[in-house]
Amino acid sequence: MNLIARVRARSPYPQIVAVTIVALVVPLVLPELTFYMQLLMSAIVVVGLSLFMGYAGQAALGQGAFVAVGALTVGVFTVQWHLPPLLALVCAPIFAAAVAALIGWPLLRLRGHYLAFGTIAILLLVQALMGVIPLFGRGIGINGIPPLIVLPIEDAQTRNSLLKLIYVVIAVVLLVVALILSHRVVSSRFGRGIRALAGSESAAASAGVPVLGSKLHVFVLAAVFAGLVGALGAFYFPFINPESFPPDQSFEYVIMAVVGGVGTLWGGLVGAIAVGILLKLLNVLATLPEMPAVMGPTLQYAGYGLVLVLVLVFMPKGLVPTITAAWERRSAARSVASKDPAVVSAPEE
Repeated sequence: MNLIARVRARSPYPQIVAVTIVALVVPLVLPELTFYMQLLMSAIVVVGLSLFMGYAGQAALGQGAFVAVGALTVGVFTVQWHLPPLLALVCAPIFAAAVAALIGWPLLRLRGHYLAFGTIAILLLVQALMGVIPLFGRGIGINGIPPLIVLPIEDAQTRNSLLKLIYVVIAVVLLVVALILSHRVVSSRFGRGIRALAGSESAAASAGVPVLGSKLHVFVLAAVFAGLVGALGAFYFPFINPESFPPDQSFEYVIMAVVGGVGTLWGGLVGAIAVGILLKLLNVLATLPEMPAVMGPTLQYAGYGLVLVLVLVFMPKGLVPTITAAWERRSAARSVASKDPAVVSAPEE
């Protein structure tokens, strides 16, 4: 197979088109869109986090900090300063990128679990600031965030339903943009440099890769994705406070990336869907009328932990790499069988 054929074979654009069509059709048949919207927003964040953790080989446990920055931008712009919602949406990823660049320059000099703890500290700092600064609601939060688009529909229920559908469509578009940007970054010369970081920073530096600058660029790109999610979430759920961005949510982003497969284009999307649906099913199980009040949460966390342990033990690289490797082995076996007549049909005795 020549080079052009290999590039076409590995091109993700046909799959991205298929995912886009499915993602746009699904909300048309769902009775309620909130859970689906949460899946889409998680997938966008995890796609960026997978770039940082998988391709650049870094650790981050506080990605919710940049989600909070995006949401705060919308809340402050629209409620406190009475600026247009569209301007707030545009500025949210810019502010998230600026914060990531500001804190990333010293923070990314850390490595391993020190870097992971540093990112958690940033998230806790953002929550603390939301609790004491009047502009951020001073713990009470920011309520009454206006809709992104004013629809000329008198019936409130119809208007809210249509608004939610519009937000879902925007989330699908952002997810597609995130997937395309991730693919373009990874397949570029810069992408080859950040992949070298995951192997050895010293070796990458000796090969001429700007280690700190490369990590900072990926960190900022992941923050842009998270800032967009925070902004869109603030419009969808028109209220934000410090409890809107718990550390548990940031940990779930990491779990989604690991379960899906860090360092893969589709790992973030698959991991977000798999873990999100698992949490939803366990939540439904825990709230069944027959379930004792004490046992419900216990079984929820126990089932969650058990499934994650099984995935990590039997699929340590994640769902996408494991399934892809199995498919390639099967395709290779079929190819060998088709070329070897002795494999296809044994001689009759």
